[in-house]
Amino acid sequence: SLQRSAFYPFKLQSSTPPRLRLIPGLLPSEEAYWTFSKLLAELPWSRKTNLQTGYINSEAYEEWLPCWYGEVPYTYARSTIDTNAQWHLLLVTLHSAVEKASDHRFNSLLCNLQWNSKHSIVWHSDDEATLVTQPIIASFSLGDKRAFSLRKQPPPEGDYSYMERLWIPRTHGILLMMERATQDDRQHSMAKEYHDRGPRINLTFCTMYPESYQRLQLSHWDILVESTLFLM
Repeated sequence: SLQRSAFYPFKLQSSTPPRLRLIPGLLPSEEAYWTFSKLLAELPWSRKTNLQTGYINSEAYEEWLPCWYGEVPYTYARSTIDTNAQWHLLLVTLHSAVEKASDHRFNSLLCNLQWNSKHSIVWHSDDEATLVTQPIIASFSLGDKRAFSLRKQPPPEGDYSYMERLWIPRTHGILLMMERATQDDRQHSMAKEYHDRGPRINLTFCTMYPESYQRLQLSHWDILVESTLFLM
């Protein structure tokens, strides 16, 4: 498990291997607890809406309460959250602090609230179509400690049982950076726990673009490849 601030590259045969960074001390301790209380009370936590039916996704609600800030809708597990450019002032401050600490730039933020140890997040990768290639994800944790796990991406019909796993204690006030090919090569989750846990808020900063932008980028890449082949 990862316990201290450091770089944690995975040992993979890749030009851009996955890398994790733990960055403590983003906020002073008292300020971090005040921030947690403020966000818990004031953010518009809401249930997710199913894209196909338009109804509230009660199963998602039982697991976590999301809150989205960004100019692109957030879609996950057949559910969507509308665009929201009205950032809470406290989130604006945190956004600047995360960018400074990580030396990266982000334009979107997913907040999620887990009320207790029974609320969990299933295995997944942050690989939505609106994310850039090999996205950099900044995950800031406030509140009670939870166990965050990573595993190697399983093959399409492979056995999950023997996949390499890494356990990270997500403690109050720690910023976790998932960089390089982490989302391509790894999945992460937060399992239910059998002992009591208090509320926890996670702030996930990322960079998203409209799908039309992604298609435009692919179009430019096709033109570049065709031009290169022609010159050869």
